[in-house]
Amino acid sequence: MTPSTHARETLALGLPLAGSHLAQMALHVTDVVMMGRYGVVPLAAVVLGASSFFIVYVLGSGFAKAVMPMVAAALGRGDEAQVRRDTRMGIWLSILFGVLVFPVFWWSGPILLALGQNSEVAAIAESYLRLVGLGLVPALVVTVLQSYLSALGRTQIVLWVTLVAVGVNVTVNYALIFGNWGLPELGAQGAAVATVTVQVLSLLALGLYAGLLPSLRRFHLFQRFWRPDWHAMRLVWRLGVPIGLTGLAEGGLFHASALMMGWIGTVELAAHGIALEVAALTFMLHVGLSSAATIRIARFDGRGDRVALKAAAKIAVAISTGVAVASVVLFVSLPEPIVSLFLDLKKPESAAILAYGSVLLMLAALFQLADALQVMALGLLRGVQDTRVPMWLAAVSYWLIGIPCSYVLAFPLGFGGVGLWLGLVVGLVCAAVSLMWRFWRLVR
Repeated sequence: MTPSTHARETLALGLPLAGSHLAQMALHVTDVVMMGRYGVVPLAAVVLGASSFFIVYVLGSGFAKAVMPMVAAALGRGDEAQVRRDTRMGIWLSILFGVLVFPVFWWSGPILLALGQNSEVAAIAESYLRLVGLGLVPALVVTVLQSYLSALGRTQIVLWVTLVAVGVNVTVNYALIFGNWGLPELGAQGAAVATVTVQVLSLLALGLYAGLLPSLRRFHLFQRFWRPDWHAMRLVWRLGVPIGLTGLAEGGLFHASALMMGWIGTVELAAHGIALEVAALTFMLHVGLSSAATIRIARFDGRGDRVALKAAAKIAVAISTGVAVASVVLFVSLPEPIVSLFLDLKKPESAAILAYGSVLLMLAALFQLADALQVMALGLLRGVQDTRVPMWLAAVSYWLIGIPCSYVLAFPLGFGGVGLWLGLVVGLVCAAVSLMWRFWRLVR
């Protein structure tokens, strides 16, 4: 298989997945944009609440993400029964997780206050999280179905369902955040209702597609769904828990940065949220390419084709690096126009948010390459079902290096939000170097 063939096949999988991840991110971006036009305090609360929800979601999504390489490897071996078994138990574990952690959302107010957040912001964030927490189970099951369908090469449906979801989210947000069309003005709670609505509708769409499409019926995904498969559950658990904890380590890095930015001020937190949303948009491109790499590496690993595996990995890394370079150019060239898209410039506080957010966005350019390489390395490692050592490498990079650096630079050394973001860069660089070293050491 030539390099151009590897590139075409990676992009054929990766572009729809990148598009679906971008569309998924657009759900959060529209929340931030619309809340930014509603008010600074509600915007800060939704930024804080959404990041808190995301942390919990990332931990639980490890089971869903484990399904992708397991299904792809089973297809590489020609074992269709294992495809069904792994996916079902991924759904089981996701549902169980979502039910068990719901009390965290219900009691989020006292938790946020204990973490030093402003009382008004914490109260609004709690009301947001109590509603949006209802969408965790459908969100996790949607992620399982996305992994299952992507591993089967059905990436287009994942993209289209997510694009429709963006339209639904904007519509419900417009109606309920601002109280349009005769509906009540709910502010942050309206954004939460929109999120839950989107997750439920996405679950129905993907579930019907996976269960009823003639070409997929041979997998019998939902037949006797209530029957446990303890062996498959152990396999999903063993692979999924480290994936979830790795995601928690990375997500925790950014969540801790949001909490520390909240100590600095509300305007700084709002600017931080906007800059992170923009950086996350480009990151979704790398997540899509990383998922494509996971699928292709897992298939080659299932077949035992190590030569094709290494060639596919090199091409995936090269493509992701090119995207990162383009992102750096964009962030450095147009920081103010990008940040201004998230604000109503007529509001008096918008000028301060615009100035601070533009500085942070230029700093985000510093970690684009490192962020791209670390998520690609994780995708490659998951393709060969190596998740435990990467979990520890990520935890050390983010929690023992990144977060302490952010705190020291921001507070004792007095660099504030700028120092906080420089600490993020240090953690991501350490993760990228160690995880890439791990993968190439394994395959060589």
